[in-house]
Amino acid sequence: MKIEQVKNNKKQYLALLLLADEQEDMIDRYLEKGTMYVLDDNGIKSECVVTDEGSGILEIKNIATKPAYHGKGYGKRLIDFIAARYREQYAILQVGTGDSPITIPFYEKCGFTYSHRLKNFFIDNYDHPIFEGGIQLVDMIYLRKNLSPFIL
Repeated sequence: MKIEQVKNNKKQYLALLLLADEQEDMIDRYLEKGTMYVLDDNGIKSECVVTDEGSGILEIKNIATKPAYHGKGYGKRLIDFIAARYREQYAILQVGTGDSPITIPFYEKCGFTYSHRLKNFFIDNYDHPIFEGGIQLVDMIYLRKNLSPFIL
C-alpha cells in the first residue's frame, strides 16, 4: 500500500471525487487549490483533497473510498497519513460533512469532535437535494481534530 500526492490531472479521479461530493462544480471550487492524495493498494482505492484554510487549519474537502472497499480501513489510513504529514504545519484538521448516521460516526472513530454547523449549506449550495443513508442533508457539520499535542 502506498499513498501518493497527485499534482497534475486531478480530474482523472473525478468518478471517485463524485462519491464524496456529487456536484462537479462544487469540486471545482477546491480541487485545483487543494492538495490531493490517492491511496494505491493494487489499484487506487481512496482519495483525499485537503486545503489550507488559514489560522492553522487544514480542511479535508473531499475523501472517498470506492464502495467495494468500504470498511477495510482505507479512509482511516488516509486521515492518519494526513494528520501525520501535516502535524508540524497545522494545529487543527477539520472536515465539513452532512449530518449523516454514516459519516459522523466514521469521523468520530478517527478522533474528530463536533465544532460547529452551517445552517442550510446543502440546500443553499447544491442544485438538487443530497441524501445519505436515506436522510436529506441540510446543514454542514464541522468536526475538528487537534494535530498538535499542545492544543487543548
